[in-house]
Amino acid sequence: MRCATVIAAMLLTSNAFATPTEVTIHSGGRERYYYLYVPSSVDPAFPAPVLLLLHGSYTHPAAFLPNWIADADREGIILVAPKSTDTYGWRIRDDSPTLMRDVIDDVAAKHPIDRRRLYLFGSSSGAVHALTVGVLESQYFAAVAIHAGSWRDKSSFKALEFARRKIPVWIAVGTLDEFFSIRSVRDTEGALRSAGHPVEIVIIKGHHHSYDEVVSRVNADAWKFLAPVELTEAPVFQSYP
Repeated sequence: MRCATVIAAMLLTSNAFATPTEVTIHSGGRERYYYLYVPSSVDPAFPAPVLLLLHGSYTHPAAFLPNWIADADREGIILVAPKSTDTYGWRIRDDSPTLMRDVIDDVAAKHPIDRRRLYLFGSSSGAVHALTVGVLESQYFAAVAIHAGSWRDKSSFKALEFARRKIPVWIAVGTLDEFFSIRSVRDTEGALRSAGHPVEIVIIKGHHHSYDEVVSRVNADAWKFLAPVELTEAPVFQSYP
């Protein structure tokens, strides 16, 4: 009985470590914050992959990150979820790639990370931002996976001119999505393919815009796509104005 009690206490102590933590940093001359989750399954002696999570409009990283905790525990992924400047979504100048780099550098100062396996995942407005940041920083991030998002304005396709690597992209969208049509996803797919980027599209029949409805399926398929991809060269950050 005493042995069982000791083991239970050890497990509780281990699990207590693996909880999301709010972290404050300075980036771009202002105070920013992000949420960090390091699973107890991550061996501190070995670099772990990092998944940067970009929340949707009018949501919060503290609510978005927990959707990935089960996957992180199972796969040994460090989760990082920054907060956008505005509640309605992400803006490329206020929430620039530099912010993403600064967040990742801050994580790296605390935990060993595999810099060849930095990934982006976003939903809704976070999906659009993840797609843009991933293309702009194609030599820094290994791959991008998004749910319920696409480029809707063809002027956004200009981001592809700055890509220095053909970054793999995975996109999931529902046939009944109220904000991102299948047409806009197909147009985005066409632009990516024309520029030489590997793209995988998943159309979810009868699915609306809500990520909560399809978390398990989307996460499993997204990670299956992301996990095997890693940079073949040391990561390079381009630092756009």
